[in-house]
Amino acid sequence: MRANLTRLLLGIGLIVAFSQSAMGQSSSDKDYHRARWDKLHFKPAISQATNAQCLACHQEILKRKPLEQSPAGVKASEAKAWYETLDTYTGPQETFHRRHLVTDYAKSVMDLKCTTCHEGNDPRDETSGTSATTQAGLTMRKMVDPYVCALCHGQYNAKKMGVPGPWLEKSAMFGDSCLTCHAGIKTERHKGVSFLKAKAIEAAGKKDSDVCYGCHGGRAWYRIPFPYADKHWPGWGDPPAGLAKKYPKKPAQQAKQ
Repeated sequence: MRANLTRLLLGIGLIVAFSQSAMGQSSSDKDYHRARWDKLHFKPAISQATNAQCLACHQEILKRKPLEQSPAGVKASEAKAWYETLDTYTGPQETFHRRHLVTDYAKSVMDLKCTTCHEGNDPRDETSGTSATTQAGLTMRKMVDPYVCALCHGQYNAKKMGVPGPWLEKSAMFGDSCLTCHAGIKTERHKGVSFLKAKAIEAAGKKDSDVCYGCHGGRAWYRIPFPYADKHWPGWGDPPAGLAKKYPKKPAQQAKQ
């Protein structure tokens, strides 16, 4: 009798658990191992994930603060981080994610989402192609494809731009303004890029060239420049292969907004 009752209760428990799973649980209701395999971490669901859905579990990235004092005793208030040396940076030191998502400058010129950089990962070993169910296109051992970072943090490409040396050394030749040339060249430079506020960037760039240089070399994380696409005008011939993939573009309906 007791054994039958135990089996009955166990069966009811399994049914309830299965029903809850079928109805869908939020990641915050799951244990760590189940949360790692939440559908939001995989395509296609991650492509539609909102910041609120991501931050429901990863809210600590916006709560972290830089140390007020380094282990060696250097106070943050008395030393500048490398990213604070540009004129566009104001306020105290901030963490990586806060600088890209919630600081005043980020909100004024960027429209970054969690999924702008995080496109999924493979919980097995964070690499791609190791199983039949793997997500295609992931970069080995990376939570973020460095190609995305290089969009704004590649080296300044003086040679391609026709500048006879580093911008900080030669900018006086151009009136310390990128728009000396770019007012009439590459006039659609930020238009339609999904994670930028094009009009705000253009307006800010007119007032201060550091807005332009800050992302185009001033905050360089990589030795190589990003291969920005050239607009091919009529008569230039066919564009190079892969040109359309160099920018993450907004869907047509969003680009009109």
